[in-house]
Amino acid sequence: MVLTIQPIADCIEQLKSQRHYDAIIYMSPDGERLNQKISNHFSTFDNIIILCGHYKGVDQRIRDHIITHEISIGDYVLTGGELAAAVLCDSIIRLIPGVISDETSALTDSFQDNLLAPPVYTRPAEYNGWKVPELLLSGNFPKIEEWRHEQAIKSTKERRPDLLD
Repeated sequence: MVLTIQPIADCIEQLKSQRHYDAIIYMSPDGERLNQKISNHFSTFDNIIILCGHYKGVDQRIRDHIITHEISIGDYVLTGGELAAAVLCDSIIRLIPGVISDETSALTDSFQDNLLAPPVYTRPAEYNGWKVPELLLSGNFPKIEEWRHEQAIKSTKERRPDLLD
């Protein structure tokens, strides 16, 4: 099954008659693979349209003449693009100021600087004999930030060395 051209083209033209869109995105397994840099970029846009295919997708002419970006969420195929669109939306929306209560939190997440996030801890400082690293309890914020950066590098080297290339 392929979604036919006319209803899609009519819908997008109707939407475009009401406002400007910075991007018209098609969710596709052969699109550019979604990463944090792409999400950061799209989060600066005012308006986007996300088009999802189903089964075999949409008429190629839509892709050739209307779509501005094609995005994939990974090297696998879903029945439709709806779940992929939800992933894309969440990765963008959380970066918009005011969406997350601590706006700077999103800037320290994994992938913002091509590193995985460092370990995080909560209270109590000791539970079941398991202790929070002593440095984190010191109040020495420059040293804590240095430790966090070192841990991020260590974790990335161990778990996702491809990010360091």
